[in-house]
Amino acid sequence: MNIAQNVGSIDKIARIVVGALLIVLALMGTIGVWGWIGVVPIATALMGWCPAYTLLGIKTCPTQNNPPNPAG
Repeated sequence: MNIAQNVGSIDKIARIVVGALLIVLALMGTIGVWGWIGVVPIATALMGWCPAYTLLGIKTCPTQNNPPNPAG
């Protein structure tokens, strides 16, 4: 199964920061066990693929359209 990446670099950074913040808040007892949901954005950032983006047709990474080389 070939999964095309749909998470761009800025999106990856944001997911890692938000996920880490949620996990830290859970470890501190500030938001309870729900903070462990921060594992999901970290996982999607590391994979570079978000299933919700696929369903919604969103893609934040640049397309890889390399024009053909006319010189051959």
